[in-house]
Amino acid sequence: MSDHLPQLSRRSLLRAGGLGALGLSLAGCGFSQPATVPVAQTEKPIDMKVDGPLVYFNWADYIDPSVFAGFQKEYGVKIIQSNFDSMPGMVAKLDAGNKYDVIFPSAKYAQRLAQAGRLYAIDHSKLRNAELVFGSYSYFDDPWYDPKSAHTVPFTMYKTGIGWRRDKLGALSGSWQDLWDAQSSGTTFLLDDEDEVLGMAALKLGLDPNTTAQGDLDRMTSLLQTLRPHLRGFSSDDYNNLLNGTATMTQAWSGDMVSVLSQAKDATLYGFEVAKEGSPINSDCFAIPANAEHPGTAMLFIDYMLRPENAIKTIQYLGYPMPVHGTEATYAAMVKQLPQCVIEPGDLKPSLYFRNPSGDGAQARDTAWTDVKAG
Repeated sequence: MSDHLPQLSRRSLLRAGGLGALGLSLAGCGFSQPATVPVAQTEKPIDMKVDGPLVYFNWADYIDPSVFAGFQKEYGVKIIQSNFDSMPGMVAKLDAGNKYDVIFPSAKYAQRLAQAGRLYAIDHSKLRNAELVFGSYSYFDDPWYDPKSAHTVPFTMYKTGIGWRRDKLGALSGSWQDLWDAQSSGTTFLLDDEDEVLGMAALKLGLDPNTTAQGDLDRMTSLLQTLRPHLRGFSSDDYNNLLNGTATMTQAWSGDMVSVLSQAKDATLYGFEVAKEGSPINSDCFAIPANAEHPGTAMLFIDYMLRPENAIKTIQYLGYPMPVHGTEATYAAMVKQLPQCVIEPGDLKPSLYFRNPSGDGAQARDTAWTDVKAG
């Protein structure tokens, strides 16, 4: 297993937040700044060739530096890196007119960007390694967030479950009900993430994790209020809370559990389960902004990242799997002690992804989340 896993999960930086002040429209799918590049330009195929340096915009410390070095050497180009610390932060930079050649939105944000005309179309037939993704992970042939994956290529995948200390709590039952376990009372955490917490409550109640119906939200907040007395708090620093002993149980992202395995003195002390009621799934994407100045270089970079040897390096460095055929055994070996971290193609169910609600729906969910946090 890699010794270079990032010390701070980028997911631990995520926080729920309002839309309007950060460049998102209240409609939930557009942006405050309309596309300024003609549609005819962004929909025509990009020639996969070096057309300048690669201006790269992603979470910090997210790709093995040796992969960057290999790309620069092979194609004789420079990579100019910039980083964001949140999806709204990424959008704010785009809205400000900053130009990047490749970005990495989550599924929800990919949908918003594509619908707003802010992304180039990506012709998969021009990517030599595209079949390694689309030939094995058919879900991405036509995902809900980008029909036919017309503007994106999937980058990473993850799911949400429960991480816990086996030595403190023993075995769990495989249900979200485990978060109510009296043994961990006072040392239980939920993620500090609106979608994840409301989604967990919805799934436990047999509801759509994206529901905006007021009756559903009332049931979810009532359920979560019964959990509040058991909570130590809300925190997205899931793996550090487990490692330092602050948490004996926490809602956790599967990729972060790889950091637990890599950094724990005794990895056998930790467990990870996905709930039988359903566990949220999510993915991040490669995308090329409509105002990219070097889209040809961006295409080369995406294709380079899809080579199994480079995907494997990234998986080992990051701890999150990529949907690239030929890498599955590497990730399975990394999480051998926590096999439920593995994401199979059949796990990619549209009903378990977090979606973009309408303006009114977003406000209703924000209100429910505020009520849950207030206790």
